[in-house]
Amino acid sequence: MELIVAVYDDWGIGREGTQPIALKADRKFFRETTRGAMVIAGRRTVEDFPGQKPLPGRANVILTRSGKEYPGFTVCDSPEKAVEMAKTAEKCFVIGGGSIYRQLLPYCETAWITKVHVTPASDTFFPDLDKDPAWRMEEVLRSGEEDGIAYEMLRYCRN
Repeated sequence: MELIVAVYDDWGIGREGTQPIALKADRKFFRETTRGAMVIAGRRTVEDFPGQKPLPGRANVILTRSGKEYPGFTVCDSPEKAVEMAKTAEKCFVIGGGSIYRQLLPYCETAWITKVHVTPASDTFFPDLDKDPAWRMEEVLRSGEEDGIAYEMLRYCRN
């Protein structure tokens, strides 16, 4: 399994269920990287999708214990079931939010991180992989600037 996330300089990822600052370049990177893959998201992340609809061109899995049906999504009620489901896909990405990342990070081997070099107020954070001895930054994929905000797209690998 892999994961993909945009983080701010303090490793914040969101506030009140959404990204305070979202870059077009990161959205494009997300679309290109996850196209054709299975994606696993939590309920709050899905509720932030446009129209709460599944992402096109992907097998959409929602990890929730709500018991509610989500049209276009395969509902999974435990991290263990999500991991088993991921094994059926050629490629699978964990796409958030915070609690889903924490639950599934131990099962991920690769992390695609966009570092957005600003620090807006966040109430949800991703674990700082730079301080985690289990992870190493393997490759800078690209870097740039959008609307005066510098960013880097990086690939981290589990040691």
